[in-house]
Amino acid sequence: MLDTKGLMLTQQWVDPVNGQERPELNIVYQDDAIVVIDKPAGLLVHRTALARREKWFAMQLLRDQIGQHVFPVHRLDRPTSGLMVFALSAEIATLMGDLFTAKKVNKVYHAVVRGYVQGHGRIDYPLKEELDKIADKLADPDKAAQEAITDYLCLDQIELPFAVSKKHATSRYSLLQLSPKTGRKHQLRRHLAHLRHPIIGDTNHGDGRQNKFFREHFGIRRLLLAATHLSFPHPLNNEQVSLEVPVPECFKWPFQQNDV
Repeated sequence: MLDTKGLMLTQQWVDPVNGQERPELNIVYQDDAIVVIDKPAGLLVHRTALARREKWFAMQLLRDQIGQHVFPVHRLDRPTSGLMVFALSAEIATLMGDLFTAKKVNKVYHAVVRGYVQGHGRIDYPLKEELDKIADKLADPDKAAQEAITDYLCLDQIELPFAVSKKHATSRYSLLQLSPKTGRKHQLRRHLAHLRHPIIGDTNHGDGRQNKFFREHFGIRRLLLAATHLSFPHPLNNEQVSLEVPVPECFKWPFQQNDV
């Protein structure tokens, strides 16, 4: 359908979390040691003092869905969708944690950002730890910035005839593949903001005008960042596990405008 300003909207974004029905998690991989889900955007991993009003949590949903306790082994921010690993025992959780610490886990993300990002490159920009007033109240606020490295590759670009910014008559966007080499909090969002190419839908480090444009013209009310690939040696037998999920369809909508 066409919106009031002429953009073709092929679909409307449907929030998979905030409905009344209990979400069913998509299990991508499962064996006797680990289970990997495709976490929906907007879903918290576990209960926290900062989210007392929330109804659904990935950890509890998955536990009830498979009928056994699960142990998260890495972070995936609430607004980010994609692959997330849970261990099925505390011992396996420790082994998986060791793999992440040893940088033996390869992670790939996809994101839609403001502006044209050219070709490929590496962002090598140390980041100070982002502290939460409640959860991190005992942390050292003067801790030095830590090494943070992200590789990027531009996959697609589009220029749309809309003056979202006050400075430009048109608006440009890029679809990126991102490979973090370190695991700092909000690393990808902060690195892209540092390049002045913030991720669409980022309410903390992004561009409010662009976020509003995507809400109004594409019906998208999420962060356009997804963890799409994970590979790692299995914690029990050392065999390589390689998992992928498709780039969410709504990431592609802006880049389909030349086809309508």
